[in-house]
Amino acid sequence: MAPPNPPPIPTSDPESLQSNTTTVPNPSTLQKVKTNLLFRSTWAELNGAMGDLGTYIPIVLALTLAKDLNLGTTLIFTGIYNIITGAIYGVPMPVQPMKSIAAAALSDATFSVPEMMASGILTGGTLLLLGVTGLMQLVYKLIPLCVVRGIQLAQGLSFALTAVKYVRKVQDLPKSKSLGERQWLGFDGLVLAIVCFCFIVVVNGAGEDIHDPEMSRSCVQGGESERKRRSKVRKVIFSLPSAFLVFVLGVVLGFIRRPSVVHEIKFGPSSIEVVKMSRHAWKQGFIKGTVPQLPLSILNSVIAVCKLSSDLFPGKDFSVTSLSVTVGLMNLVGGWFGAMPCCHGAGGLAGQYKFGGRSGGCVALLGAAKLVLGFVLGSSLAHFFNQFPVGIIGVLLFFAGVELAMASRDMNTKVDSFVMLISTAVSLVGSSAALGFCIGMIVFVLLKLRNWTNGKPLSTIWKHESNGEV
Repeated sequence: MAPPNPPPIPTSDPESLQSNTTTVPNPSTLQKVKTNLLFRSTWAELNGAMGDLGTYIPIVLALTLAKDLNLGTTLIFTGIYNIITGAIYGVPMPVQPMKSIAAAALSDATFSVPEMMASGILTGGTLLLLGVTGLMQLVYKLIPLCVVRGIQLAQGLSFALTAVKYVRKVQDLPKSKSLGERQWLGFDGLVLAIVCFCFIVVVNGAGEDIHDPEMSRSCVQGGESERKRRSKVRKVIFSLPSAFLVFVLGVVLGFIRRPSVVHEIKFGPSSIEVVKMSRHAWKQGFIKGTVPQLPLSILNSVIAVCKLSSDLFPGKDFSVTSLSVTVGLMNLVGGWFGAMPCCHGAGGLAGQYKFGGRSGGCVALLGAAKLVLGFVLGSSLAHFFNQFPVGIIGVLLFFAGVELAMASRDMNTKVDSFVMLISTAVSLVGSSAALGFCIGMIVFVLLKLRNWTNGKPLSTIWKHESNGEV
């Protein structure tokens, strides 16, 4: 009988020890951040960074000119938010203005910067509390997917309709008013907007992947030089950063429209000061800002963003808890220094994805550009953006809205489509996502109760597609 194998003899060779004891470690935080910020395609990510500007620029410009919002401080803080969220999530997670708070400020002369900051801080504090206590996850599980899709469809159509208004009519952004029909010619005419629209459609199509199997097949099978040349030309055209080029065109035209704007731009950051908020400001901020903003933030900035992110990036792990916490922290930090109240937004994510954003590096690049502009030009940059062609802003906003609305195309059953369209109609006509959500939930519950009375088990009354863990 053969003797048993002797135990291995210890060795003092360092390389041998390392090879014997090496295990596969979990990626470190630094490695994860590096991976999240890694560009998938430089031009595509640069192009995607422009996808949210159609929402960002009009609201920030209006608040800056009408309410004396500190643009420099807002650019600096939102730039930091962009970089951090890109590093955390690894997708083009947007940082957008809180729209209900902005609307309250632009429509009410007594709702000024202290009230805006107070409402942002209170909204952020509430979202942070919902996130850390786990209540946001419970809310996510209870809300049916068809209702979420209804809110997304309403928000997307609202963006698209606003964009058409920007293109067709001359706008006074600080007062959020249309002044009359836009002329066909000129540096901000209808022809310019139509040309930009057609250019983006030709380059980006309906948002499908750039890879064309037919082109590859023709090159492999045929091998003719003419087909190869044609396929290369198409590949170059389809990979152009269309949104970035359109935005650069807008910058050039802004300077051409009023060259003297250069003398109004001053170098150096704006002073960052703590905003003084009186007891009255806290009260008015809560009543006029937080109360209407909170339902919109929960639905469109957390739940809809979480669902859309999971749809667009199936390999990523998103949680309504983390999204709620990041929105809360952004406003609890920046609100004290006069930075515009911010949140994530499904429309911004859809717009950045539409134009090619696929990684956290997309929004990190945008954040870096905001930091540079905030530190170098500060609030004086508002003088230039006031000359930026509004028609071009409308074109960018239109595609962001359409991409968000297209997320609702997965409602395949008649019941889901019924609930979704009711939520959408009420949201659009009532100009309130909260109202559309409430009516949609009521209709959903009534339909479930109707099924129960038809003999279905009680256990199936609340089963819907969003019951899974996120």
